[in-house]
Amino acid sequence: MKNILLLARSATSGAALREMEGLRDQTASLPGVARVLFAFAEEGTPSLRSAMDELAQTPEPVLILPILVPVEPSFVTGVKRSLQRWQGVDKRPWPEIRIAPALSRQAAMRELLAATVGTTDADASMVEKVATPPALEGSVVPVQRRRVLVCQGGPCIRAGAETIWGHLRNEQKRLSLRTTGEGTMSAKTSCLGPCSLAPVLQVWPEGTYYGGIDESGVDRIVERHLLHGEVVEDLAYLPTGTKQRLRG
Repeated sequence: MKNILLLARSATSGAALREMEGLRDQTASLPGVARVLFAFAEEGTPSLRSAMDELAQTPEPVLILPILVPVEPSFVTGVKRSLQRWQGVDKRPWPEIRIAPALSRQAAMRELLAATVGTTDADASMVEKVATPPALEGSVVPVQRRRVLVCQGGPCIRAGAETIWGHLRNEQKRLSLRTTGEGTMSAKTSCLGPCSLAPVLQVWPEGTYYGGIDESGVDRIVERHLLHGEVVEDLAYLPTGTKQRLRG
């Protein structure tokens, strides 16, 4: 018997959660399955960390099923790095954890594609024709003063940046950071530069670089920098003009 974790990238709507619940229930009916949970590696709850905390309380091995097509190798690497980091901090006896191959590599994918292509017109969602294009709507320029940029360059992804992004976004929603204090917006970026400090994020308007960030580091940056304007000195890296490495 094994525990199964269905891992998607993100979800913010009730419809997406219900879809994952349906997949969970179908997977739970399969032979050899002890328990099934689902989680999101980026934005959405339950998070990968919270689901793994729950599964780590049982001795059964865990098989992670990425519900993604395609699955970027960096996604799998990032998940592995995050799991290794959590295991390094939490010394409980963790179960054996494996990550299943991509769905697109499964022999049964052809049959699944054939069934989907054969979907009846009644089941397929129609794109309605319109006589005139929708009217352009106006937008409000955000008043938030602060911006958090989370690097999604290769080294940062491999260091677990996607789970860091997810934790930040979940905290942003939980704490209403867009309207709390000076207001904070967040965004993914391409490489921010100091790859040896991965995973990296940068807080504006100060332009402060933070390196080697994990979930607890995000929590400290939120509490001190985003809400109170205080740079977290032991996580920050100043532009010295010389090469820097992560501090121990």
